[in-house]
Amino acid sequence: MIPNPLRDPRDRRLPRVPEPCALVVFGITGDLARKKLLPAVYDLANRGLLPTNFAMLGFARRDWGDTEFAELARDAARQHARTPWREEVWERLAASVHFVQGSFDDDNAFDELAEALRELEGSHGIGGNAAFYLSIPPSMFPVVLKQMQRTGMAESTPDRWRRVVVEKPFGTDLASSRELNSLVDSVFSADDVFRIDHYLGKETVQNLMALRFANTLFEPVWNGHHVDSVQITMAEDVGIGGRAGFYEKTGAARDVLQNHLLQLLALTAMEEPVEFSAEEIRTEKLKVLRAISLPDDLRTFAVRGQYEQGWLAGQRAHGYRQEEGVDAASTTETYAAVRLGVETRRWAGVPFYLRTGKRLPRRVTEIALVFKRAPHLPFADTDTEELGNNQLVVRVQPDEGVTLKFGSKVPGSVMEVRDVSMDFLYGEQFTESSPEAYERLLLDVLLGDATLFPRNAEVEASWAVIDPLEEFWAGTEPYAYRAGEWGPRAADEMLAAEGRRWRRP
Repeated sequence: MIPNPLRDPRDRRLPRVPEPCALVVFGITGDLARKKLLPAVYDLANRGLLPTNFAMLGFARRDWGDTEFAELARDAARQHARTPWREEVWERLAASVHFVQGSFDDDNAFDELAEALRELEGSHGIGGNAAFYLSIPPSMFPVVLKQMQRTGMAESTPDRWRRVVVEKPFGTDLASSRELNSLVDSVFSADDVFRIDHYLGKETVQNLMALRFANTLFEPVWNGHHVDSVQITMAEDVGIGGRAGFYEKTGAARDVLQNHLLQLLALTAMEEPVEFSAEEIRTEKLKVLRAISLPDDLRTFAVRGQYEQGWLAGQRAHGYRQEEGVDAASTTETYAAVRLGVETRRWAGVPFYLRTGKRLPRRVTEIALVFKRAPHLPFADTDTEELGNNQLVVRVQPDEGVTLKFGSKVPGSVMEVRDVSMDFLYGEQFTESSPEAYERLLLDVLLGDATLFPRNAEVEASWAVIDPLEEFWAGTEPYAYRAGEWGPRAADEMLAAEGRRWRRP
């Protein structure tokens, strides 16, 4: 019998709604919870993607009751929600919003939280299922996890599931990452740990797999026979804001390169998975991360920089060392660029150039495949003066879409070839706006779908790439670049040394 596609649970076109459950957020009063998590919960409810039996618990030190917490949650959701505001949706959600007051070392507070979850089984029918979101600094993980273990809240049984969501950074180096992973895995089973990298929840990142594996047009040329180089860029036009305490300890390489950019590299370079499942996709990504090689000459091909005072969007911008809370002699990098190799048959010899920076001219994240030039051109040199390399660019943000750059004849009586672009924009092609990354990832956590979440081995393989860079940079002065520029001159020289140059998005 042919299965009815309208009833086939494997049909991914159908909306997926989780089982009855609760979401517990530690650090509910922080920026992440207010700007991302609470709006994402509202948007999921507004789209009908939360179960009828759903509850949300916030845990923090504030001396609040359910009413005060509901007011904060409502204000945050209304201010930052992606979907239209509907009061009736919020009223239904607010009836299931609760708050537990306490500090992380307060046994009584965690006993109260465990009791609140037990009561929700009867009052809201959550079936004992719960996801715990650690929206807190990693230094707080040990005490919170031990409290959850002590109270039995972390224990899954055949009748209920318990999951934990861990925010980056996943450690500060390979050793601390292994220590953190060991701690989390001692409390939760490996299948119940969700390490969240919000870039993997972006629609265009997921479209990268569709672009490659759903089309016969691109995959035959997606290799070193045709690709000259790959550039992956995450540029921000903002500074560090009020995050000096975090950024001084972290820097651009640990904050972005180790997770976001290496994950984008893995998705770009991975082989086709046997099937579109969490296990198979993670397996192929891990192969790539383990195949990454660093250049022998780190002095030339690993560059870090720090922004100085400059002009951005017509306004004067402070230098990093003038930002509030930053040491006047700080050597923390706000820009990092590196040339990596992927030692596989598909990518041998192809350089992957990764860069990230703050106070750059514009906010943009993109993956650009730069193709080799045609081996022979039957045109005069003057006919192709303005012809560059063919490029396929996946724009992750903003203006999400794909651009194909190729040569075309200029209309006229003479033969002149120059670059033109063919653009696909999500906003023009589809009427429905893309879900926010946290919206998609929160739903996947509640569904137990780990496809978009890195596992232990991926995190550790990424640190194995970053640690040698950090060791090489330790004690050195970063190159300076003015706010509003595309990074230090040394980053341009890095590509020029091999006859290439950065794209200007």
